[in-house]
Amino acid sequence: MRFQPIGSWKTSIPDSTAAGRSRPCVLSWLRLWLAIALTIAAPLRAQAESSWPTRAVTIIVPNAPGGFTDIMARMAADHLTRKFGQAFIVENRPGGAGVIGATQVATAQPDGYTFLFTSPSTILTQPLLQKVSYDPDSLIPISVLGNLPFLLGIKSSLPPKSLPEFIAYAKANPDKLNYASAGVGGIGYLVSVLFLKTAGLSAVHVPYKSAAPATAALLSGEVDMYFAGSPEMMQHLTSDRIRILATSGAKRLAKLPDTPAVAEFYPGFQVSTWEAFMAPPGTPKSIVDAMVDATAEVSKDPMIIQRFAALGVATDGTTQEEFFNILKRDRAFYEDAINTAGIEPAAKTSRPSSKP
Repeated sequence: MRFQPIGSWKTSIPDSTAAGRSRPCVLSWLRLWLAIALTIAAPLRAQAESSWPTRAVTIIVPNAPGGFTDIMARMAADHLTRKFGQAFIVENRPGGAGVIGATQVATAQPDGYTFLFTSPSTILTQPLLQKVSYDPDSLIPISVLGNLPFLLGIKSSLPPKSLPEFIAYAKANPDKLNYASAGVGGIGYLVSVLFLKTAGLSAVHVPYKSAAPATAALLSGEVDMYFAGSPEMMQHLTSDRIRILATSGAKRLAKLPDTPAVAEFYPGFQVSTWEAFMAPPGTPKSIVDAMVDATAEVSKDPMIIQRFAALGVATDGTTQEEFFNILKRDRAFYEDAINTAGIEPAAKTSRPSSKP
């Protein structure tokens, strides 16, 4: 008896007249090889996930270098590199108010070697304000690393020395004061709009392309007020060119015990932002879980806690479920803020309907 070679498809079909009778044989071999391939691939895939990471991991920051998102990502990357024994590399992808970087992650291979470190802008506000090429709900929430409020700063040449004095001064000078933002629709802009509405004030908006020039405008006296992220403003605590009047958070910052929260005068006013890790859709759960646990470890690192506190940031390290609930809550808040600002949404995003 002569055996035909398994790998030779030609021997399964000796001639064209036998093709119809031989096709089932070919299909049987295909099914067999597919079954063998899947059987081999499954444990290899599981092994690859369990040994993750085996090479460098990229953290995409959708902002320019030097901002507080970038600073926080680099602190976290250093800790993760030491924990996993593989390099976690921060790659800045600014542009489109964070949309460019978010798009890159949303379309990346879900192999655990690309993550997004971002604020609510790319996930919640920008998809409400412009048409984006990715579904923000498809990105997998991992964990919130830190929360930070905004700080209201005014140029020091203005007479007011406290928040009540500033509100009284602004009411006596309607539309004579102006305020900076890092761009229309940005979270800092929405905080300003809500504050003005809550306090019954009217001022002129001066938008800038990013936080850095907005802060510079306040320091130079080009604008009268600016609600900046706490890390931006904390760098200028000793400057005699600005005066910090209040925080947008629920309570006073430990580093600024004499600076009141806006909520002390207007109960219910509470706005803060977060910085968090997210993964491409389809990233294996084992890798996501590993990052959740690792982020929690980062948030408990004494050095990280101390350095974040100096920036006015509180470490968090949420579970996936807690992060999911934050996303639902904040989406409703920003939708309301955008409506208050009178901005016409360019596109609607769907609300998450199930937990990750």
